[in-house]
Amino acid sequence: MYFIDVQGTLISDTDKSPIRGSREFIEHLNTQNIPYMVITNNTKKASKDFYSYLKSIGFNFSYEKYLDPLMLLENYVHKDAVAAYGAEEFLTTLQNMGYTLDYTKPKTLLVATKEDFSADEYAQMIDFLLSGAKLVGMHETSIYAKNSKRYPGVGAILRMLEFATSVSYEVVGKPSVAFYSEALTRLQLQNNSADFEQITIISDDVKGDLGGAKELGMQTVFVTSGKYKTAEEIVPSLAENVKPDTICKDMQEVLERIKGEEL
Repeated sequence: MYFIDVQGTLISDTDKSPIRGSREFIEHLNTQNIPYMVITNNTKKASKDFYSYLKSIGFNFSYEKYLDPLMLLENYVHKDAVAAYGAEEFLTTLQNMGYTLDYTKPKTLLVATKEDFSADEYAQMIDFLLSGAKLVGMHETSIYAKNSKRYPGVGAILRMLEFATSVSYEVVGKPSVAFYSEALTRLQLQNNSADFEQITIISDDVKGDLGGAKELGMQTVFVTSGKYKTAEEIVPSLAENVKPDTICKDMQEVLERIKGEEL
């Protein structure tokens, strides 16, 4: 059984096109009737819109096998008085979901992906947190890759804000236990005996996604088709208990290994 990341794993960070072997991998799982969930930290597009995009570029799976943080957001954040920071698409999506943005006296500070946060934005975030706002991250991604550049991910920003203000934070998406538990609950609709120890998770975020998953007992596959150019950039510096179980170039290599029963 599988949890499968999207950005950098199924689709390219550069142009959002399918990565080599990614559509074929999903088809293999479908053909073999292997349970899986596609779990993404998408926050820019509405959940059904992003799912529809994946369908439009050839990924054949039902919406019941899809999960992103926007689908769980109401469990963490009330819809009034939210100071949200992220890409314009994310802010628009929040407003379409009924959230009221407030940059005067917010109750919640919500952080998502953006490549060009300014020093003034960080200063405003710090002021809100020191004034009592709750800190929530849409996910805890280590690095955000865009246009051949790599930026601090939401997880890095959350830790910076925590260090600056001593305000702890909650995480909606990966690698939070709540998110993985929800994905497991949905996976159990395909196989009611599923548990974390039976799941292999595949992702390009070895520090964020895979580290938290490994702590829950999942097997981990790190693909170097996304945030990191090579495994040597990051794996040697990881603690032994969170190093990935398997490293592959891309989903094509994952598929070949599965067919060869090496995973």
